Amino acid sequence: MPKHQINPNNWVKQYSDYLFNYTITRVNDRVVAQDLISETFLAGLKSMANFKGEASERTWLISILKRKIIDHYRKINSNKGKAEVKMGYLNSEDEEGDWLEERVADTFDKTAEDTLVNTELGDAIYDCLAKLPEKQADVFKMKTILGYDTETICKELDITPSNLWVIIHRARTALAECMEKNWFN
Repeated sequence: MPKHQINPNNWVKQYSDYLFNYTITRVNDRVVAQDLISETFLAGLKSMANFKGEASERTWLISILKRKIIDHYRKINSNKGKAEVKMGYLNSEDEEGDWLEERVADTFDKTAEDTLVNTELGDAIYDCLAKLPEKQADVFKMKTILGYDTETICKELDITPSNLWVIIHRARTALAECMEKNWFN
């Protein structure tokens, strides 16, 4: 008998905030995050018969969402290289020629609005980071922004790995609350 049961009527109420916070840190685009969550709920409805109850409903939805995020990045990456750049060169006989560089991403694809939103979001994140206790902010920056590995952070700050993950969790929770108050409203 399954340990967990599924109830799609409560998904939006119970899981949308959690799924949004999970997604926004991975795609950094509010609209894309909302779309991915909608796709996750739809995929969950379509595959309800496959839910075995071995994991919690939230864990099951997260696993669907992870695949949606991966698919999102695969789609983006498959579109890269479609921009063509014509480049000039001189060959060994000093003759001019040109070739197409086929794998160059289009750097002009970003709109001014995208740049402004990204800048404002970055400012909001750093404002919220500044409100965290110093140790939480340091651990969060080192792990999430600078990409340090757990061992390096633990050695540098003289903390245990389990303490690190508690601090990260508290920092993420506080940042999410701060961002909800100051950015998403």
